[in-house]
Amino acid sequence: MGTVAIFGGGVMGETLLSGLIRSGRPAEDLVVTDRRPERLAELREKYGVRGLGNGEAAECADTLVLVVKPQDMSALLEEIGPHVARGNLVVSLAAGITTEFIESRLPEGRSVVRVMPNTPALVDQGMAAVSGGRHCDATHLEEASELLRSCGRVLELAEKHLDAVTAISGSGPAYIFYVVEAMIEAGVVLGLPRVTATELVVQTLYGAATMIRETGQHPTVLREQVTSPGGTTAAALRQLDDHKVRAAFITAMEAAAERSRQLASGSG
Repeated sequence: MGTVAIFGGGVMGETLLSGLIRSGRPAEDLVVTDRRPERLAELREKYGVRGLGNGEAAECADTLVLVVKPQDMSALLEEIGPHVARGNLVVSLAAGITTEFIESRLPEGRSVVRVMPNTPALVDQGMAAVSGGRHCDATHLEEASELLRSCGRVLELAEKHLDAVTAISGSGPAYIFYVVEAMIEAGVVLGLPRVTATELVVQTLYGAATMIRETGQHPTVLREQVTSPGGTTAAALRQLDDHKVRAAFITAMEAAAERSRQLASGSG
């Protein structure tokens, strides 16, 4: 894959950098940029990678990974565009920025892959979706997927699905944290110390997610196994149904997808 340059040394940029090093990528093949000199020095010191300016990094890179805020993307592309060669691959992790937006600001025919990552990449449990632009082939998509596999799982999808991906896995960790908060609060209301309620809820969440993955059974089947007729679980689930919690989740994710569409189309 040659030299990989990561543009943007924030949380996700560093997550990708450390994931690549842990997965065996030599530090000498990695370059990072950041507009804060002290941050660049910190990343150089911590990982032994090169820290360069945007233009220099683009000049020496085979794969350019753009991990800047969406509002900073235009300026970055203007700066690096002249240095992006025909054989290079550009991978963008910026939310709501389309491959068409990036392609239109680079020399004609450049290969662009768009990625929707999520924050569990921080603990190597990310779920990323990758979509290729007009000039991408299977090799480009595989290259981008290999980068993201260093910190989680990857799916290849058509770009038209990325608003839905944003709503489900991109924003999804926040919904899970929201449910966990509510369950911990319930434990406190029921008289448990907060630290005890937290341990009970977090391990239960971890165990339930592991059961879904390892048994391969449908969540409905697993839920029914826990729900004895006339029992405690049935009483709780009845309340969730009465409060239309399932419908609220669907409505919430539809709202997230719609917001993603608005951001991608440039309407604030």
